Amino acid sequence: MNWDSVKNFLTTAGVDLLRGLLVLAVGLFLVHWVVKLFGRYEGKMKMEPTLRGFIKNLIRILLYVVVIMTTANTMGIPMTSIITLLGSAGVAVSLALQGALGNLVGGCILLVFKPIRVGEYVKIGDNEGTVKSIGAFYTEIATVDNRLVHLPNGTLTNTPIVNFTREGTRRLDLTFSVSYESDMDKVYEVLNRVVSEEQALLEDPAPTVNLLKCGDSSLDYTVRVWVAAADYWPVYFRMTDAGKRALDQAGISIPYPQMDVHMK
Repeated sequence: MNWDSVKNFLTTAGVDLLRGLLVLAVGLFLVHWVVKLFGRYEGKMKMEPTLRGFIKNLIRILLYVVVIMTTANTMGIPMTSIITLLGSAGVAVSLALQGALGNLVGGCILLVFKPIRVGEYVKIGDNEGTVKSIGAFYTEIATVDNRLVHLPNGTLTNTPIVNFTREGTRRLDLTFSVSYESDMDKVYEVLNRVVSEEQALLEDPAPTVNLLKCGDSSLDYTVRVWVAAADYWPVYFRMTDAGKRALDQAGISIPYPQMDVHMK
């Protein structure tokens, strides 16, 4: 190899290097400008904050990949080798982090379709409580006894979710058992009075008091009322207490389970 060949090689390589550095500088500037522009308008988007942050980071990563590949191509590096290397690395990473990737996809599904939102009271499997946060990988739920449960998002997308808050109202069912000797009209009178004295009940749908079933040891009456979702448990405890006291004051007994044995 003579000096002219070396000189031509260095000249060509130097030009390609300068062109690549120029493309890299311009690309990084454009990435910064696009991300900044997205951040300026992301507050106006009707999305969960976590979803906006995830999309912003995803855009930044994809743009960086495009800039790096364009720079490499400008510098004369074969694109086939880069694509093969990225493909192999992607397969290795996906196999190593398949659980985390499943949670990431689950988090995106939760944030896009919104079966639950922060602040809602839900039941997911055996866990019940208020949603504290929905992250990219985990969802936090605070139970009624103040335990913080972290649920993998991948599991949530395959588990039935009961949302007690979304509709705004809930039906409250209370059952009161009385003896067979009780006066049915009096029982209706007492339970309807308990219903009329509770101020937090909704008028539509109207409350109902009915005989639910004739049990082995008692007559079971059901009181069905509608309340705001936030009032469910306070009303439940108040009406249970008021119903027991009202039945006692009216002389209506609440029997224990009993069995008649006939001897031959």
